[in-house]
Amino acid sequence: MNKNILITGGAGFIGSHVVRLFVNNYPDYNIINLDSLTYAGNLKNLTDIEGKSNYKFIKADICDYDSIKSIIINNEITHVIHLAAESHVDRSIKDPFSFAQTNIMGTLSLLQAAKEYWNGDFSNKLFYHISTDEVYGSLGESGFFTEETKYDPHSPYSASKASSDHFVRAFGDTYGLPVILSNCSNNYGPYQFPEKLIPLFINNIVNNKPLPVYGKGENVRDWLYVVDHARAIDTIFHKGKLKETYNIGGFNEWKNIDLIKVLIKVADRLLGREEGTSEKLISYVQDRAGHDLRYAIDATKIKDELEWEPSLQFEEGIEKTIQWYLENKEWLENITSGDYQKYYSEMYQK
Repeated sequence: MNKNILITGGAGFIGSHVVRLFVNNYPDYNIINLDSLTYAGNLKNLTDIEGKSNYKFIKADICDYDSIKSIIINNEITHVIHLAAESHVDRSIKDPFSFAQTNIMGTLSLLQAAKEYWNGDFSNKLFYHISTDEVYGSLGESGFFTEETKYDPHSPYSASKASSDHFVRAFGDTYGLPVILSNCSNNYGPYQFPEKLIPLFINNIVNNKPLPVYGKGENVRDWLYVVDHARAIDTIFHKGKLKETYNIGGFNEWKNIDLIKVLIKVADRLLGREEGTSEKLISYVQDRAGHDLRYAIDATKIKDELEWEPSLQFEEGIEKTIQWYLENKEWLENITSGDYQKYYSEMYQK
């Protein structure tokens, strides 16, 4: 049967990679990209596919229930891949209300609209919700997040995502809605808005600006190349079991300070600078409130059950990522002007 797939947040960082993969790999699927085009949504991320016959973009806010319901009805949506979210922890600390609105109420709007339109006919239907490992809280020096780890969110961002996860599962249990969830570790790669660590630091290294490191840089994260995350979403969409959760990880744990030194080493080399030149840019700043010490995902389930695993190790992925940003300076300059400069000064230039 035909698939009419609504991908929310499809002009954002991860979403644009997912949209591109589905449009290119599945010409028989109709891909409807829905994005409100806030600061992190950029249609220039998708100029290579905007003319494809199986692709359509719609500008809308997921919190506008009436608009969402009309879009689902008018496009006869059979599948939803829900990525749209406010996702930056620092922003959530400054403005928790917008995170609750988008991540909780926006998800509820989509769930209710899909339920109403599908009206109990759930054959060839799916609501796939993409979430984060941050809902699990923080780990000590050992251990991993599994699909059975209890939720323990510590920031307004992770609390809002945890709530959205609960709503998705509740709609599965209460109404029988066909749902699947996945929780992923930190992504990096092309087209990421430079409020996140890796593109922020690449941009600052290029421009010889300070590299703001929270605390002592001891926080540990697991990193996944964004194209591998898109591949995982593709795999779960086609092979995942209903009502199941899949944790997606990169098997790549790095302390922030060690990751930063790798970034500096590779960027200096690609920029033709002497190795380590940019280490002088490291600037330690006051730690973020509620900063979780360590995240690490056990991705055994998706590897064993769905035969997915990352294709790139971090060193290879980071080289490709830095090279992309160096080759796409115009893209970076376009999105780091105006409001971004105000935000950056408020967050890091204190």
